[in-house]
Amino acid sequence: MFGQSFKSKIIPPVVLVVVALAVILTTYCILTFLSYSDALLHQKVVANTQSLKRFVGNNKKNTQAAAVSMAHNPVVLNTIKARNREKILEIFTSTLDLYQVSFFTIIDENGNVLARTHAPEKFDDSVIKQQSVQNALLGRVYTNFESSIDAKVAVCSCAPVYDLDGTLLGAVLAGICYNTNEEIDLLKERFQAEVAVFLGNRQIASTITDTQGNRATEMHMEPHIVKFVIDSKQEYYGNVNIYGVSYKTFYMPLIDTEGNVLATIFVGTPMSEYKLRIKTLIGNTAIISLIGVVLSIWVLYWAISTISAPLIVLSKEMSKMVEGRLSVVIDTTRYDGELGHANEALKKVAGILHKLIHDIGVTISEHEKGNTDYQLNINDFQGEYRVLADRIAKLSSLGMEDPLTKLPNRRSFDNRLKIEWSRAMREKISLSILMLDLDNFKIYNDTYGHQQGDVALQVVAKVLSSTIKRGFDFAARWGGEEFVVLLPNTNLAGAMQVAVAIRTVVEHSGIHILANKQTAKITVSVGVCALVPSPEDTPDNMIARADKALYQAKETGRNKVCQYLEQNPPVS
Repeated sequence: MFGQSFKSKIIPPVVLVVVALAVILTTYCILTFLSYSDALLHQKVVANTQSLKRFVGNNKKNTQAAAVSMAHNPVVLNTIKARNREKILEIFTSTLDLYQVSFFTIIDENGNVLARTHAPEKFDDSVIKQQSVQNALLGRVYTNFESSIDAKVAVCSCAPVYDLDGTLLGAVLAGICYNTNEEIDLLKERFQAEVAVFLGNRQIASTITDTQGNRATEMHMEPHIVKFVIDSKQEYYGNVNIYGVSYKTFYMPLIDTEGNVLATIFVGTPMSEYKLRIKTLIGNTAIISLIGVVLSIWVLYWAISTISAPLIVLSKEMSKMVEGRLSVVIDTTRYDGELGHANEALKKVAGILHKLIHDIGVTISEHEKGNTDYQLNINDFQGEYRVLADRIAKLSSLGMEDPLTKLPNRRSFDNRLKIEWSRAMREKISLSILMLDLDNFKIYNDTYGHQQGDVALQVVAKVLSSTIKRGFDFAARWGGEEFVVLLPNTNLAGAMQVAVAIRTVVEHSGIHILANKQTAKITVSVGVCALVPSPEDTPDNMIARADKALYQAKETGRNKVCQYLEQNPPVS
């Protein structure tokens, strides 16, 4: 059939070998994928399991955040105190979407309902028997799964509401229901699987439909699952047949306040549909692969002679890139087809890497100059290049930022000071520095704890960020409980005005100590130095003067502002 040419000698045996290998490998892949379909299903169930646990955990956090936040809201406090039911409903109904909760129940100090967002017409009944309510009226924030007249199955958080004098006014209960069709429909969309909720061993909500297309809400758990989940209080993985459909399932028990299983959430993935999709995908892949192999073989001889030469050129250019020489010259017009695309892609990769390295260098240079606001523009990159650029940008910022207060750190301040010092000396304008120190910070830490001390540092940092208005002003954490503010183009009078404003705002920014139900007062002492830089002076000398003024403020009673003069007179 074929002559004795080179083509006739090489193509037929190559065709037979490649086709045979393709058939063997495709058959092997099909059998392998089929055997692993159950494992793939299990992986999806495990992934849904982790997502469900995170979802339930986030619901607990959301309800607790909602209850605590609303319980500490001054407007809510006054409205509850006034027993203004309409106003209570207006306030709490408007915040349901904000806190992502299903309902709020507002309770007086005797355990009677003042208002319900989900049932405005129902009030004055007692919910004192709810464990969360009992704990809240005893002064504790409590979160757990509960069944009540408000919801058959819900995660609830209840927080006490106190008047300013410490009198208990009542409690705020926030909850997320698990027994509504709307909630489980959202879960189905989230997990791409069927979802059901059981109260005891009876199903009360479900996305599964029966043969008539109605929601299946009268089903019961199989006895062996009841024994495992409800009696032993353990999670269950397994296979279940519902209305003739096999599901790979996960049952998650919800434990109530008494340690019993209040309800169970079911997540199930249909096995038949999943296996059918895998079989279809494998079959189509096998057919396409075989067709591609057969067609490719018939042009093998021509392809070898056509592609080998340009591939050598391309290989040399890639070798240059491996050696770090990104300024390669790639001709994207000489070849078309796949080889042309490869050349174009290689050129783009070289350009992306070149730009990434350049942008990283610019970012580092700007940060070293004290310009911590400069960030590498990750939107210039795509895919994993964007991920890499984002990580590099964050890593660069970490070296110039204090992790606790999110203010620039001392290294960043030193860089900025050098720049502003040179600018002020060149333009012969005034430059000011404020040195701040929290008063009696060790005593504060010993009294309220180091965590509360961190909160105090964060409060001062926020005051600094909000008080300095100009874009070129610069606040940083100097170290420990010390902060520093750089005010370019600012004389002594202006610097003193800013320092007094900072001291005043800090003095009036009391910190609420939740554990002790009290407000802690913090104050700062401030040292101010303002001058027009000269070649005979140095930035270190200026910092030393501001620090000397700060020392004077400490020595003369604290919570004061002192300017650098011979006598350092304090200013309130």
